[in-house]
Amino acid sequence: MLNWLPEGKRGAVCFTIDDVFPGKSTDAYEAGGDMERGALGHLAWLLDRHPKLRVTLFTTPDWREISPVPTRKWLARVPVVRDHFYLAPILPEGTMRLDRHPHFIRYLKSLPRTETALHGLHHVHKGPRIPVEFQEQDADQCRAMLEKAVGIFRQAGVPMSLGMNPPGWNLPQSLGQAMMDVGLRYVASARDINTPVSPTARTAMSGVRGVSLIHPEFIYPDFVVNEKRRLLHFTSNFQATSDDARAHAVITAGGLLGIKAHIVKQAMGHVSLDGLDESYRDRLHHLFTDLENRYGDSLWWTSMGDMHRHLEP
Repeated sequence: MLNWLPEGKRGAVCFTIDDVFPGKSTDAYEAGGDMERGALGHLAWLLDRHPKLRVTLFTTPDWREISPVPTRKWLARVPVVRDHFYLAPILPEGTMRLDRHPHFIRYLKSLPRTETALHGLHHVHKGPRIPVEFQEQDADQCRAMLEKAVGIFRQAGVPMSLGMNPPGWNLPQSLGQAMMDVGLRYVASARDINTPVSPTARTAMSGVRGVSLIHPEFIYPDFVVNEKRRLLHFTSNFQATSDDARAHAVITAGGLLGIKAHIVKQAMGHVSLDGLDESYRDRLHHLFTDLENRYGDSLWWTSMGDMHRHLEP
């Protein structure tokens, strides 16, 4: 097992938020674009009250998805044919490009202890699994998409942490290869809020299965450790529906409490249980306060980028 905790720390907390892009409440749904008046305002509220808290915003540089579920019902029922079409309307390319929303970028950069990492390029795909952006693409196609995504970050002037949470948690080998080719060094592609916590527990829920539930670990695209070309993997193991006992079990086992949120609460009828609304904000506030009081300085409040830099400076 990887020796990843700094000396004197018994466990760690990492908070991540998915699906961040400049969408406003006047668009199909709010995804950060309302800034302090929207979901990012809830994040700012938490950061102000918890000075040790750090966050990784998984941000899509040119979001095009409108509906996460098919709306063209008749087409969605036609096998094979449906795989070649978008089964819901999508935004024109460039509508939500980060470099076209300077006020949003300035607000992101103003948030303390906040890093920004990749969450795909467009967050959309043809066929029934609309949000799962990387499916059948080969390594060259994945590489081209990632290079374009990184380029948009640079044009927008957003400092980018060297990692990604693939949309829909999906990490095919071709994507893992492309990530390393373009210089990305960590990945968050497993979510498991059900498997009982233990030092040896392995993921068995969303995304990659069979990786550590509570410890960061280096993986290769085929999930075999390789010292020269590898990605540092993190698992999300806690969300709004989890109870405090799970959080304490992770810390007691010497693990990383990977807390997940989504910036969008409701999208075209779909409701995210871990959407960052006022209720989830208050839930996290009470949890963070409890962790601070119970564990004090023995807890490492960190981010995915910080953990990577700690292990591979």
